[in-house]
Amino acid sequence: MIKVALLSKWHVHAVDYANQAKEIEDVSIELVWDENEQRGEEWGKELGVAYEADLETVLSNPSIDGVIITTPTVDHKHIIIEAARHGKHIFTEKVLALTIEDCDDILSEVEKSGVELMISLPRLVEDYYLYAQKAIDNGWLGQLTMIRCRVAHNGAVATSENPEGWLPQHFYEQEKTGGGALIDLGAHPIYLANRLAGTPQAVTTRLQSVFHPGIDDQAAAFVEYDSGVLGVLETSFVSFGSPFQLEVYGTEGTLLIEQNTVRMKSIQFESDQWIYPEDLPAPLPMPMEQWVKAIKEGYEPTITKEDALKLTLVNQGAVKSQENEQRIDLSQLKQ
Repeated sequence: MIKVALLSKWHVHAVDYANQAKEIEDVSIELVWDENEQRGEEWGKELGVAYEADLETVLSNPSIDGVIITTPTVDHKHIIIEAARHGKHIFTEKVLALTIEDCDDILSEVEKSGVELMISLPRLVEDYYLYAQKAIDNGWLGQLTMIRCRVAHNGAVATSENPEGWLPQHFYEQEKTGGGALIDLGAHPIYLANRLAGTPQAVTTRLQSVFHPGIDDQAAAFVEYDSGVLGVLETSFVSFGSPFQLEVYGTEGTLLIEQNTVRMKSIQFESDQWIYPEDLPAPLPMPMEQWVKAIKEGYEPTITKEDALKLTLVNQGAVKSQENEQRIDLSQLKQ
């Protein structure tokens, strides 16, 4: 049995991860810690486990095998490093950290300690991503030229039920989040495009504030890849009814994914009409399942440190692009 502590209910996915952990028979939630004492105590009562106010006490507890981290993003570096130093396996919400330098520090400590680290990038296990990867690998699209991906919702839009929107207001606190829509929701288009297109080379972004001055609640990033592919990546907290869209274009074909509908056209196929494939690959285990399998069985996770690094690289470049109002060569950030 893997005994875990939940570290903070700050992120909106904290409850989701707690539920996932409860559904895995090899995992037992033992403790809750939160930087907000009242929130932590209430969550502990909800889950029927103890609340511990001191993080060091949690991490030094020999009965705790791992931690699930959903703290403010700016706290990731310190908490993950301390967890690794105490020999705790780590499952963390995106993003790993705000800079490549911080990611390198984290990964160095994780490697030194020998613990399992998993960052939650759930769309990399979905059938539509796996099919897109298959289409590229099989050459059905010819030479890949462009990827467009959009993930958006209306979490920042006021309604009668939620006068300030349904996202918690602390999601707009720059000093805690490190950014707005792009760094959080925009992570999904970024890591999907990174996987399909390769190594990001440069980024140009527009981070726009609609309702929350000083932080983006919608954004667009143009990412250039070493492969020559151009990524057009969009996200928003202010779009009602916006479907998930992943579009993959090549010299010999086009793949369009909208919500659960997948269609493709290729000159390599017998028909010149759109096909709607029914034989999508089986989804891979969810990130938390992969984390548990890695701890117990030595399973090699399909979500890797390279995914985490490239995600942070694009996010860091995006912030710099907005600040300087120019295209950012990402190789400069690695130096």
